[in-house]
Amino acid sequence: MLSAKRRSRKEDIQKQPYTKVTLAVQIFMTAIALLFVAPILMIVNYSFKTKKELYLSSPLALPESIQFGNYEKAFDKLNMATTFTNTFLYTAISVLVLALLCGSTAWAIARCKAKFFKFCYIYFIVGILIPYQALFLPIYIIGYNMNLTNTAHGIIFMYIATGISFGVFLMNSFMSTVPIELEEAARIDGCSVFRTYFTIVMPLLKPAMATLVIMQAFQIWNDYLLASLYVSKKQLKTLTVAIQSLFSAQTSDYTTAMAAIIISVLPIAILFISLQKYFIKGMTVGAVKG
Repeated sequence: MLSAKRRSRKEDIQKQPYTKVTLAVQIFMTAIALLFVAPILMIVNYSFKTKKELYLSSPLALPESIQFGNYEKAFDKLNMATTFTNTFLYTAISVLVLALLCGSTAWAIARCKAKFFKFCYIYFIVGILIPYQALFLPIYIIGYNMNLTNTAHGIIFMYIATGISFGVFLMNSFMSTVPIELEEAARIDGCSVFRTYFTIVMPLLKPAMATLVIMQAFQIWNDYLLASLYVSKKQLKTLTVAIQSLFSAQTSDYTTAMAAIIISVLPIAILFISLQKYFIKGMTVGAVKG
């Protein structure tokens, strides 16, 4: 009876015509969406233009002929085979380690009530409040003394160290949605701690892990400050650092730079589209009760 009333009420709401307020909100949100899309469309447009069209034509004018050569020059000038591979490896390894570490750490903090684990949680929260950009000097000194500068494993280690605080906070906030009864049942059946986490808890953390993967991958893939600070060898440079070389004080190749930006955005866009369902669930969990 109650479900029938709810269904009837839902149908009545769907049949109601749009009000002026609803229409105004939709127009406003459409305008905001266009403001965000416009710069992306301009970058795509510029990536197919010649240098002459870039300076003489209107920013909104379409190219006279599509210049795929800009993308070929981007591959050559940025040594894309090396820089793209470096960026992918740094991002993939860092995000994978962060997902494993943050999930297990947050599970231990959420399930253990000892004061030590509460202190650890506060310690990670404090790490969020201090941006790593403000700690560049001590970070570089530590990395230099440990021989981590100009090494692939060194920059990966620093990405993990600077991202673990937010990861633990995110995973710990999601941990309350995991029923503890499942863990108790697994313990009764004789599951070890490791098997309980990897077979029971971890599959239930997919939305939170997808959110963590997307946010950390976006940050690491587009990072410039830490990559430029820790890496000076040409064979270890990232895509973002290489793109910056196209914007020099003497000469600037904007059309090639725009093509390089489009190439660099594609992997993150594909990742977001692939994990979008879990990402939205991970961001909205706990927002609605009942």
